[in-house]
Amino acid sequence: MPVGTVDQWVVNAADPAALARFWAFVLGGEPVARGDGWAFVEGTGGRPRISFQPDPRPRTGPGRIHLDVRVHDLPAATEAVVGRGASRVGGVVTDDEGSFQVLRDPEGHEFCLVVPLAR
Repeated sequence: MPVGTVDQWVVNAADPAALARFWAFVLGGEPVARGDGWAFVEGTGGRPRISFQPDPRPRTGPGRIHLDVRVHDLPAATEAVVGRGASRVGGVVTDDEGSFQVLRDPEGHEFCLVVPLAR
């Protein structure tokens, strides 16, 4: 029996509202800016909320947790998020599970766009 369930994913951000807009584009939904500096994108389809808390400290490296975002068309999805401020980290990788592209969001948080193999 689990101890709990994911309520929300929280990401430290220098500009929470800007990251909420970026991730709303990637995941769907509307970005919401709170009065206390936080911002979020409400989860849909059973997906938890992703929130962004203010943190003025500079990033010193990649985080230990990242999001994998399932897409249908890896090249098109990659171009779309790069057009919104993401940057590629290396090239597309294909392994026994499918293909993925590592990227960084506008503040440098790594995430992957993934196309799993059909099973």
